[in-house]
Amino acid sequence: MPEESIEKANLDKLIQHAISKPLVSNIYIADPSAHVFNNKIYIYPSHDIDAGIPFNDNGDHFGMEDYHVISMESIDSEAVDNGVALHVDDVPWAQRQMWAPDAAYKNGKYYLLFPAKNKEGIFQIGVAISSSPIGPFKAEPLPIKGSYSIDPAIFEDEDGSFYLYFGGIWGGQLQNYRNNEYNSSYELPKKNEPALGPIVAKMTDDLLQFTETPKEIKIVDDNGNPLLEGDNERRFFEASWVHKYNGKYYFSYSTGDTHFICYATGDNPYGPFTYQGRILEPVIGWTSHHSICKVDEKWYLFYHDSSLSNGVTHLRTVKVSEIFHDENGLITTLKPYQI
Repeated sequence: MPEESIEKANLDKLIQHAISKPLVSNIYIADPSAHVFNNKIYIYPSHDIDAGIPFNDNGDHFGMEDYHVISMESIDSEAVDNGVALHVDDVPWAQRQMWAPDAAYKNGKYYLLFPAKNKEGIFQIGVAISSSPIGPFKAEPLPIKGSYSIDPAIFEDEDGSFYLYFGGIWGGQLQNYRNNEYNSSYELPKKNEPALGPIVAKMTDDLLQFTETPKEIKIVDDNGNPLLEGDNERRFFEASWVHKYNGKYYFSYSTGDTHFICYATGDNPYGPFTYQGRILEPVIGWTSHHSICKVDEKWYLFYHDSSLSNGVTHLRTVKVSEIFHDENGLITTLKPYQI
């Protein structure tokens, strides 16, 4: 539910009829990246705090400072907050705003990939490493060379290759880049021009750098035409995620100011991806951000809303609900509140 409509809605009724409950209530967390490591579920969210910064389109009110890792023995078990896994003060290159992270496992090590603003106020993506899935994580001294913007999502393909997806417009600064070059004078395309796409790059074997120049992903309609900037209900805004189902690559994302989680499908990790529909209708609060994880042969959507804080956009809570692919591979749309 978009923020401007919260006062008009019966918030208590929405919360009462939510399809799922908060996984934890001791802290505010959002942007959940969920993985199964060693038969246990681990969720890597951002940690919301009230930084006392007024709401604006750049997202300065999202003043997160650290990361906590949430673990679950099974999809129905209690979720456990394992405490601080990484703090911005322990990242040499970062200054503020530890936004949505992701994680990966390879060769006995766990990798936390995270965005933060550097000393010049520009978002980049860093890597931190641990021998444990819950941390603590030790950050690399410098961000990934050539990285920028926000919302890293790391995907391991069946051949063992890892790909990093990233990017987000508005506060995520993606609109200030063309061909991987930053210029503060760059702006969003016009409404009748192709929308900016997310970015992808293959990772090195040690998961610390890119092996290639990052590439822009095209999200297209059924006719193969790129979605336009003015197509706010379908075009990419932020929150990349990739999962694979029956040999197809599913790229899912948030439309931002229209508050949908949508998805598109393709035949390789680089796209193009053809728009297919919505996974999740709008939630309480302005943002929507998710991950999709297979647990015990079932598929689950991990997402957030602002129900725990009674609608405060920057104080969110993580939830989970099962999702279904039909016989054609299409995902059934979830309504977060059954009223």
